[in-house]
Amino acid sequence: MRTAYIGMGGNLASWAGAPEATLAAAALRLESLGRVTSRSSLYSTAPVGFAAQPRFVNAVVALETELEPRELLDGLLAIEQEFGRDRAAGFANGPRTLDLDILLLGDLEIREPGLVIPHPRLAERAFVLAPLNEIAPQQLVPGCAETVTHCSTTCSKAARVSWIRWSESHPLPGTPGRIVW
Repeated sequence: MRTAYIGMGGNLASWAGAPEATLAAAALRLESLGRVTSRSSLYSTAPVGFAAQPRFVNAVVALETELEPRELLDGLLAIEQEFGRDRAAGFANGPRTLDLDILLLGDLEIREPGLVIPHPRLAERAFVLAPLNEIAPQQLVPGCAETVTHCSTTCSKAARVSWIRWSESHPLPGTPGRIVW
């Protein structure tokens, strides 16, 4: 069994509700692919690339899974579709209901059409490094022999990420009550 670190993000509502609710519901759906052992906090992040869109909500989960890499990817893509994501209709870095990416999968390094592990832009993306650092700071990133913490502290875009804090007594603005995350 390997641990997969799955990056989650979205900035449009899905059938589950606002992006925060979508990520919470998607984390539950990930249980169909393995066992979620850890979840980061939620992070509010500015869009990368196409700026004329709402801010994103991002998180990372640790998923213990017995699935092979391609099976895991297929499962993630199916979950995205369940939440209304149509990759064929969207455009690169555009708005979306749900984005699920394999950031790391054990110590595997894979370079195949449609499947690259570790995620090819992991070291450049504070919006996944910050939550990944929260749950797996000492995890080595295969291929670069650095820890997640090292990658996170050297990422120049870290200032664009802010932590979303919520509780029963302090729900997120614009959300109806408490979201279970």
